[in-house]
Amino acid sequence: MSHATENFILIEDGKETPVEVKVPELIIAGWTGSDVEAVEKHIEELAELGIPRPTTVPIYYRVAATRLTTADAIQVSGGESSGEAEAVLINIDGRLWAGVGSDHTDREAESTGIALSKQMCEKPVGPKLWPYDEVKDHWTELKLRGYAHIDGERVLYQEGTLAAMRSPEELIEKYVDGGSKLADGNLMFQGTLAAIGGIRPATRFEIELEDPVLNRTLSHGYDVIELPVAG
Repeated sequence: MSHATENFILIEDGKETPVEVKVPELIIAGWTGSDVEAVEKHIEELAELGIPRPTTVPIYYRVAATRLTTADAIQVSGGESSGEAEAVLINIDGRLWAGVGSDHTDREAESTGIALSKQMCEKPVGPKLWPYDEVKDHWTELKLRGYAHIDGERVLYQEGTLAAMRSPEELIEKYVDGGSKLADGNLMFQGTLAAIGGIRPATRFEIELEDPVLNRTLSHGYDVIELPVAG
């Protein structure tokens, strides 16, 4: 089976343990909002713009595992892509770990097909992870933020708590058809928040997941290198 190999750092009991993980499946959970009526309204708004409504809610987009990266820069085709701050979960040796990532997406391709638009870009994730069982009881209190560097200015791009999304247990159960666990090595993006001021490209995106209960933060940033589009 094809897979990606990525290096992570597991943070537990004051220790940081580096691990190399084989990732067979990279899963982007979409339309994960906990407010079902608000999700439906947004689907209808996008439909008016020509973006097809999802066949299921939530929906799961499979992206090539090799798109996963912990690098501090990605290359994109043209200038119509942007990041999306998201919590991520990964099963490592039978145990679930939590981190932060960005579902970087090509917006020009999105009107043609959402799955296509997601496949076109790398999916940056921060290398550091927390044990999910340490944050499970206060998961909805975790704060997700995204910052974008636009015209030389760092602006708040997204902000909210994970209460806005369905629970990890529900998202995993729906993906594995009633099961309770991701397969070993699989990584799932958990959904995103609305962009403050609207979706737009930037030269750099920074993402963070704050745990206000245990007073700690996971963060990651990456530059966006625009490649010219010939023809």
